[in-house]
Amino acid sequence: MKTALLLSIGLLLGNHSWANEALAKKNGCTGCHAMASALVGPAFKDVAAKYAGQADAKDQLVHSIRLGSSGKWGPMAMPPQAQLSAADAQKLAVWVLKSK
Repeated sequence: MKTALLLSIGLLLGNHSWANEALAKKNGCTGCHAMASALVGPAFKDVAAKYAGQADAKDQLVHSIRLGSSGKWGPMAMPPQAQLSAADAQKLAVWVLKSK
């Protein structure tokens, strides 16, 4: 009950960060990435730090999310996540860039 109330308040205030975390979990992102520590891929906070201040950061991340990437974080390639809609990839990119 308390969780539902907090989620409702978050929606009313426009804070959707929890929803994007749920989107990341739903789409398997958290199988390779964690918020604060590297797993198979870099931590979300490290991705945010790497792209901080870059005008095209969101577009770069959307591209990497949907089409995959290699060589940005070492030898492990990120497989493409083509099943994600462009809108969901953008939500995830914005959420990752706001990670701390």
